[in-house]
Amino acid sequence: MGEQPPAYTLTDNIQKMTAPWFLLLFSLVLGSWPWVLSLKKLKASPDVARCYQGLSCRLKENDFLCLLGGMEPIKDPVLVPTKLQTEVVLQCREESNCDLCVRVTLYLTVQEPRKEDPDEGGLQEDAELTSRPWPRNESLQAEVILSFQAFLSNRCVSVEVEVPPSMVQPGQNVGYLVFDCFRAPVGGEVWIWSYTQPRYQKELNHTQQLPDCIKPELQNNVQSCWGIEWSGVLPWFNVSVEGDAVQLVLDVSAEQNYVLFLYWNQTRSSSTRFHEVLTGPQNITVNHTDLVPCLCIQMWPNVPDAIRNSHCPFLEDPRAHKNLWNQSKLKLTLWGVTALSWMVEAPCPLSAEMVLCWQPVDSELCHRLPPPLPQENVIVNKSQDLPMLTLHPNICVQVWSRGKPQIQECPQKDILGPLRDDMLLLETWGSVENRSFCAMETSGCTPLPSMAHTRAALLGKQLLQDLQSGQCVQLWNATGTLWACSLQKYTHQRWVLAWLAFLVLAGCILLLLLFNRDGMKGWLQSLKEDYRYGGAARGRRALLLYSPDHASFERLVGTLASALGQLQLSVAVDLWHQQELSALGPLAWFHAQRRQALQEGGVVILIFSPGAVALCREWLQEVGAPRLPAPTRDTFAASLSCVLPDFLEARASGCYVVACFEELLPPECIPDLFHSVPVFSLPSQTPAFLRALVGPGKGHQDTVKAHATRMDQYLQPALEECLQLGASSSL
Repeated sequence: MGEQPPAYTLTDNIQKMTAPWFLLLFSLVLGSWPWVLSLKKLKASPDVARCYQGLSCRLKENDFLCLLGGMEPIKDPVLVPTKLQTEVVLQCREESNCDLCVRVTLYLTVQEPRKEDPDEGGLQEDAELTSRPWPRNESLQAEVILSFQAFLSNRCVSVEVEVPPSMVQPGQNVGYLVFDCFRAPVGGEVWIWSYTQPRYQKELNHTQQLPDCIKPELQNNVQSCWGIEWSGVLPWFNVSVEGDAVQLVLDVSAEQNYVLFLYWNQTRSSSTRFHEVLTGPQNITVNHTDLVPCLCIQMWPNVPDAIRNSHCPFLEDPRAHKNLWNQSKLKLTLWGVTALSWMVEAPCPLSAEMVLCWQPVDSELCHRLPPPLPQENVIVNKSQDLPMLTLHPNICVQVWSRGKPQIQECPQKDILGPLRDDMLLLETWGSVENRSFCAMETSGCTPLPSMAHTRAALLGKQLLQDLQSGQCVQLWNATGTLWACSLQKYTHQRWVLAWLAFLVLAGCILLLLLFNRDGMKGWLQSLKEDYRYGGAARGRRALLLYSPDHASFERLVGTLASALGQLQLSVAVDLWHQQELSALGPLAWFHAQRRQALQEGGVVILIFSPGAVALCREWLQEVGAPRLPAPTRDTFAASLSCVLPDFLEARASGCYVVACFEELLPPECIPDLFHSVPVFSLPSQTPAFLRALVGPGKGHQDTVKAHATRMDQYLQPALEECLQLGASSSL
């Protein structure tokens, strides 16, 4: 027997890269491409950019590192690219010694600032910026970036373009530029992007497929294709499966050097799993976690511009599909309490659909709803918005495939709250514009009114009355209008007898306590102190201000506000007033809340975090005076224009309280200006913090400590989440 071939195990090193393997397969299967047979020939020369129709160009840089930055608002007329075209040409040093090259043609247009109507949801720009006329005697200049990406190579060029004053006409095409050219690999695929610097709109992009050496024209003119024969030079492979072990058996000659490339063929890119130069026959063991349907294999001789043989053998493998779902995740992102987006993270494209479902309070099952989501396949690794009018804690998102849910995720309870005892009503319109309603239950959609013996049928008349009186919430208006109607008041009626039984039981317990007067006395004293403490804080207004450093810190502040609300404080925080905040704006909303709180003897609580400290230091100049505010949607930043003068002019005492979470921010990091009022470090000073909110001399000390202990326990999970986020960020 011969010597056994060596075995290799795939590494877990993942590198993002592209793999144009499918172009090569197409060339083998389809034969000739007509457009390849008539490639233009250009004389080899340095890079050149030419402009037409009155534009002037200058090639500024022809090889530099370019980064796609953020978009900037348009304040004056600007020059932007509007159309990108490419053409494959031959750049020749001699008649039959050429390279493949991609010529780029870019059309340019003058764009003026947009004026949006705030009544239709747009942002109203400064009138001075949107109405300022462009001087007719000035030319218009722009720096145009062309970014080129090929297999294992990247390149960027910068072109300065100038439009003469007479051609500056907003909204019209003013000419085009031609760049010669980007050298490209034979048989590959390249990506080209174009944008201006600075960038005022979404970048243009184009994918260009390139011919390979099978074309006679390339064999006669491109040196890397000279002498290549298509029969008997490609190494080949086979897949061997024994139990859970998967091996690639490479049957090649002992002297043959070749490259083996294993990758995940993803939607817009490829993720490398294995890439090595090998010699002779080999056995390659595939890692269990790498075995997914989109795992593909490429092999080619280890020579320049060799023909590549590609194969994806696991597209229908059951184990690969099982691994794919085990590695897939569904993530929901809440934007405040008014918007929700979802994203499916997976190594391969999924043949699946997104479905909304309703999870009742008393059931672990989530019932599928009429779909407002598109029915086409899920686009993995791309965030998409959930088209709902109102978010609801009982609405969850599922990923369905092969007739059953594979993944389910529900919104976080700390923002939308716990599950609600609501009934869903589906409203549909008939052919004669008459409305009909049905209630969605486990058994199906029950028409209302109905004689059936279900919960919805028994409450059908009352539910329709609630809907007509505006007590139900509209969730969306797509394939029928869906309403959520609360059943809480009807549930209370069903529990009247249970409450009576509870009262009887409580009376019996009181009678038993009468036999132990000492115990009864202590219990009454504790009840008295608890009532006095709650009564002292009942109805007092507290306005919470914080910097939204990240979503975990917002949840921590929301948990703190809920805990203070349980102590009968009337708490106001922007998380709970999103609609009012959107209507008034952050600054107007803060002024209204602050005025009401201080007029009623309330208090403003400043919760400091690293983000809040940074904002305050930015707003305070070296001389200690605040700078003018800038427009912002951040309530804390907007409030500084009013808060800082109160502290600088010594008006904050008795109206403000400062607090921080000591594990996130040491108290000494809070600017000295704010130490003129009480500063509390939570949770170590929670009792003192509560006494400051209630007022001096109110509430027994033991009772305050008991409330503080309960509040610390309530805050601990949210605080630990913030600490974990900080630890991961530091890594």
